[in-house]
Amino acid sequence: MEFSKAFGATFREVGSSERNGESTHIVRASRMYPTSQNDLWSALTDKERISLWFAEVSGDFRLGGRFAIKGNASGEITACDPYKKLALTWECSGNISWVTVSVEAARDGALLTLEHEFSTDKESEAHWAQYGPGASGVGWDLAFLGLDVHLSVDGQPSREAGEAWAETEPGKRALRAWAESWGEAHVRVGEPARNAKDMADRTSGFYTGEI
Repeated sequence: MEFSKAFGATFREVGSSERNGESTHIVRASRMYPTSQNDLWSALTDKERISLWFAEVSGDFRLGGRFAIKGNASGEITACDPYKKLALTWECSGNISWVTVSVEAARDGALLTLEHEFSTDKESEAHWAQYGPGASGVGWDLAFLGLDVHLSVDGQPSREAGEAWAETEPGKRALRAWAESWGEAHVRVGEPARNAKDMADRTSGFYTGEI
């Protein structure tokens, strides 16, 4: 499959919750993949497969184990229900957030849902005020896209091709559209439209290198 024929998430949602007595922001995305629940789980949890479509990873892939993503985040695996649910901390640049991935069998394949939860401490809120949900949302869209291509070409590598595609004009158009979609999701939960658009524009500029 060519990247031009693929896409990121098909459902985007912005929400809120509470963790350890403090309010949090949640970015939620999902999409269906034409594969089995077991195969999708393998693509998400097997080190060798992850490196083909997402990034190089290392560490102890077990409950309570630590992992590291080259050039990105590290963290701890905090929950694991094989073939169904994985939860972990996402530790990056001194900040900690939380990621939960769920996999469900469906009539047309397997449904992947990802939630990224952020604290509302001063530094995290400053980042959210600048970029909004798209800061992480667009990054996960890229991951959803890379996973789609990986699964569509019988498990072949897609990471480097995806990185190159993101720098092309078609890739940048997709990045802009995804940032706009996250802005629209933000408006649906009450964010003023002008604020959401400004955040989405800054997110778009960050990912396309146009700022």
